[in-house]
Parts: sequence; structure tokens; C-alpha cells
Amino acid sequence: MNSPISRIDHVVRPGGRVFHGWWLVIGAAGIQLLSGALMMHSFGAYTVALQAQFGWSKTALSGAFALTRAESGLLGPLQGWLVDRFGPRPVLRWGLTIFAVGFALFALTDTLLVFYIAWALIALGSSLGGFATLTVAIVNWFDQHRAKAVAVSQLGFSFGGMGVTLVILSIELVGWRWTAAGSAIVVLLVGLPLVNLVHHRPENVGEIPDGTDEPHPVIARRRPRDRDLTPTEAMRTRAFWYISSAHALALLTVSAVTAHLIPHVTEGLGFTPIQAGFAVMLMTATQITGQLLGGWLGDHFDKRLLCVGCMLGHGSGFALLAFATDWAMVIGFAVLNGLAWGVRGPLMVALRADYFGATSFGTIMGFSSLIAMFGMAFGALFAGAMADIFGDYVLGFAILAAGSGLGAILFALCERPTR
Repeated sequence: MNSPISRIDHVVRPGGRVFHGWWLVIGAAGIQLLSGALMMHSFGAYTVALQAQFGWSKTALSGAFALTRAESGLLGPLQGWLVDRFGPRPVLRWGLTIFAVGFALFALTDTLLVFYIAWALIALGSSLGGFATLTVAIVNWFDQHRAKAVAVSQLGFSFGGMGVTLVILSIELVGWRWTAAGSAIVVLLVGLPLVNLVHHRPENVGEIPDGTDEPHPVIARRRPRDRDLTPTEAMRTRAFWYISSAHALALLTVSAVTAHLIPHVTEGLGFTPIQAGFAVMLMTATQITGQLLGGWLGDHFDKRLLCVGCMLGHGSGFALLAFATDWAMVIGFAVLNGLAWGVRGPLMVALRADYFGATSFGTIMGFSSLIAMFGMAFGALFAGAMADIFGDYVLGFAILAAGSGLGAILFALCERPTR
């Protein structure tokens, strides 16, 4: 059995100095908090305000979200190569700057075209200055504690969801234009300084992965030190396509929830915007719990089977939301979907790194996101179009819930490739 000291030596170094990898994780969490609070979780709140002012349809508004998600996916291979080649810092700085410029333009929106251009810039900036870029660095800094590190970094995105109520209150108090302009300032003042905590590889600053050479007893038994796969080799495996396709199916629900949860809860079910914000907060709180749980589970149990359970949670939770008739069913959705989302997030990153290695992780992740983006783009657009056609989200949400079941099957069939 490990001693108490050996259980924490991956965090605190001799002399009381914290392993820099964890400072990197904290910085990554802070940057993802900005993306979660100001963009992803708040898109639905902005659409309600824009629809009230301009009368744009749900399809038109969700189309912007779909195009931005498609843009992020198409950017993936190039972004991954840039990070592998030049490191995460310059990519993060350019990304956060573009992120802020997008919000500044959004504050001036008066036509649908300007709205689309603004959100394209916001999406481009949040992609370059967000999850994918940060994850490459984390994967290089951690091996034995990779799932936990990814989970902690993703807590920032989740805490951002809990802050969506503040964005909603700001929109109601000062209007959506001033809220967007303020978001641009926050990105520059908070996001750019956090980039200084991010380094590409531990050897660049005299560190080693995990901060220790001592092998993790569970991982040492199950994971041999095989060579890392190249992007071409990875894409020749069934595992690459199964993981990418299952990820796309998971993002069907994620994108639909992000774009349409608040409109569905307020317009379809008759609850107030504050109640809708509470549903987002509850989902985010359970997502945080799931991330912490998933980080620990992923370092000790089969990530693939855990992902199967998460997909079933997505599907059952989304079905509850589709056929909700009272507040209790909305609460049930928030808990189930939040837990599934939270546990699955760090597992899918760590699973790719386990299967393909860290050397070309950015490029491999980029090509994988090119496939996954179809789910992120199609889910929001499909749900919005179905709501415009049938007058509500019921049928659209139910169909998307069924897609999660197919994702569970793909994860179940995803075996570790030979390295």
C-alpha cells in the first residue's frame, strides 16, 4: 500500500513546491471558465434576447451556433498541428484576442450577417484559446494522473455554467449589448495573464511528467510502455473512428442543450428565465461532481466501459427533458445529463491519449474533432429546425436522445489498438 506521502508526491514536490503541472491545470481551468460562462452556456440566453428584439427564427439563431461549431471542427487538424509544432502559448494568446474581438463586434450587432460573423470570431477565438489547445499541454505533463488532471481542468468550464445566471441577470439589467462588451474586457484582463502558466512540455522547464518517476501501481499493471502512434497510424485503427463517432453522438445532446435548453424551459414548459438559469446551474453542479468522480474512476477502471455508462446517462436524461411535464422531470434531466457529461469529458481525452500516445496528440485530437464536430453542429441545428416545424422541441429532443444509445454501442466495441 502506498504511504500518505507517496499518494501526494505527484502534487507537492520536495521542499513544499507544488508540481508545476498542477499550476498549468489551474490556469487551464480558469481559461475554460471564461469560455463556459461567456459563450457556451450563455448562448441560449442571448438567443432569447435577440429573438425578442429582432424576431429571428430559432433555425436562424441555432444556425449560427451550428456554423461556429462546424468552424471549430474544421479548424481542429490545423490547430492540433500548430500546437504540436509551436506550443500552446502563442496559439492561446491569439485565440483569446480573437475571442475578445468577436464579443466586441457582437455588441454592435444589428443584422443577422453581423451576428453570424461575430459568433464565427467568438468560436474561432474560443477554440484556439480553449479546450483543445490546453489539453495538448496537459496530456504532455501527465501520464499516471492524466484523467484527474484533465478532469480538474474541465472544472473551469463547469463553473462557467454555474455563472450563466450572472450573465442572464446582466442581460436583464443592462442589456445584451453591454453584457457582450463587458465579456470582451473580461477575456483580455483575465484570460491573457493565465496563459503564462501554460508550458508545452515538462522538460521545457526542467520537470518530468507527473513530477515523479514512481510508477502508478494500477496503470503499471495494465498499460505497457508502447511507442506512440503517428496521426496516420492512429487513423488506420478502428478505435480512432469508433471514439470519434461516439464523441459526435455525445455532442448531439450537448449542442442541443447548449443552444436550446433555456428556450425550451421558458417557451415550451412555461418556466421563468431565472428557473431556466437554475436548471443550467444544477446541471453544471452535477457536471462538476461527475468530473471529479470521472477523473478518479478513469485512473483506476476501464475508461471505455465508463463511457458506455455515460452515453446511457445522456440518452435517458435527454429523454426526460423531451417529454417533461413538470419541474421534477427537468431536475431529473439536469442531474443525469450533468453527471454523464462530467464523467465522460475527461475520460474521452485520457482514452485517446492511452490508445494513441502523447507525441502527436494535438494532431490526432484535431482530426478526431473534425469528425466529432458534425455532432456539435448538427444537434443544435436539428433541434431548432424541428422546433420551428412542429412548434416544440419534443420530437427533436427524443430523436437526439436515441443517438446516445448508438454512441454507447460504439464505445462498447472500441478495443485498444496494437501499439
